[in-house]
Amino acid sequence: MTSTPPSAEPDLTTRIARDLIRFDTSNFGEGRSNGETEAAEYLAAHLERLGLTVQSFDAAPRRTSIVTRVEGRNRSKPALVVHGHTDVVPAIAEDWSVDPFGGAIADGMLWGRGAVDMKNMDAMIVTALDRIVSAGQQPERDLVVAFFADEENGGVFGSHHLVTEHPELFSGATEAISEVGGYSIDLDGKRAYLVQTGEKALIWLKLVARGTAGHGSQINRDNAVTRLATAVAAIGAREWPMHLTATTRQLLDRVADLLGKDAQVLSPDEIALATGTASRFITATLRTTTNPTGLTAGYKHNVIPDRAEAMIDVRVLPGEEDAVLEEIRAIVGEDIEIVISHRDIGLETTFDGELVDAMVGSLQRHDPGAEVLPYLLSGGTDNKALSLLGIRGFGFAPLQLPPTLDFPAMFHGVDERVPLDALGFGSDVLTDLLLRY
Repeated sequence: MTSTPPSAEPDLTTRIARDLIRFDTSNFGEGRSNGETEAAEYLAAHLERLGLTVQSFDAAPRRTSIVTRVEGRNRSKPALVVHGHTDVVPAIAEDWSVDPFGGAIADGMLWGRGAVDMKNMDAMIVTALDRIVSAGQQPERDLVVAFFADEENGGVFGSHHLVTEHPELFSGATEAISEVGGYSIDLDGKRAYLVQTGEKALIWLKLVARGTAGHGSQINRDNAVTRLATAVAAIGAREWPMHLTATTRQLLDRVADLLGKDAQVLSPDEIALATGTASRFITATLRTTTNPTGLTAGYKHNVIPDRAEAMIDVRVLPGEEDAVLEEIRAIVGEDIEIVISHRDIGLETTFDGELVDAMVGSLQRHDPGAEVLPYLLSGGTDNKALSLLGIRGFGFAPLQLPPTLDFPAMFHGVDERVPLDALGFGSDVLTDLLLRY
């Protein structure tokens, strides 16, 4: 690994993203978090230096979200929400080759937890605003700029809190842009960009098995751990049926066409796999996924516990939530209690309209000839909360990436990193969009 020489001062976007990474805003879920306050205050200071008025909201101690409104040239147009989140998932330092909260710059990359999810976009938003305001310009329309807490916990102490308690912050807004879209993929040597037009529903379950406590040396036919393990294995092994939404059909047809393949001959899975590293996201949008993510049971080697619990991350295609829950209940059986820890809606909008045209135009002005395609996100974003106010959300954090970078693996992965030149590209495209749309 080659570090950037000290004399090579990184650009504004990189500096802001690096500084944000150095705030350990790890969110462990279920209300346990290091908190986002310092990161929010850092961003607020940048915005206030631009002459913007920033409002701060704490849904709980140290769970700070900030919002500002930037006046546009044409105030008759509906406002656009431009939003990011400042929390990150935890990182186990010994698994990384760098300090996950050090903000290292090496090999042309910015390394650290949040480099792609999503402190990079936070930095791009501030940089775009800095360029516009510092040049004495205005965005085309009013912008509601928000940096939310708690996205990695479903937005309970962030976007959902603000939407519920302070909906007036988003008055006049009809559309929003945020993370996990606008990044490039390689299609057999052809560069294309994926704009997120939807996302799967989110259901976080806890399975609870109960049994009879006893000595570990005894025969126990009522073992909670055994009962739970059977249920977890069944859910993890479930092969859910394929279901193509309008978005995934459009994406796969376009991908097949660009690759010169016959979409009537190849299966959807085969076409999705042809997208290379992007297939990590795309294959997961062809069906429901039910992944066990945590187990809790027992307190001593020779004691059979009377309770065992498991966490299941369920991602469901929009509209299939109740049917999937019913099948999960059938899979685990009557002896297992199902507790819904958090549930949020799925989203899907069409790949058309003036904002879509503007996003495509901005990408193609900075990368002429590139294809721009819609896709459904296998995860979720704070657009879920904003949709409750009737705001149509898209994923648009533009990045031009090298074909060899496994970008989807960076999300919640080890050695998360983003190319420096991709940050510069993203800031340019985002500035272009905000000035024109």
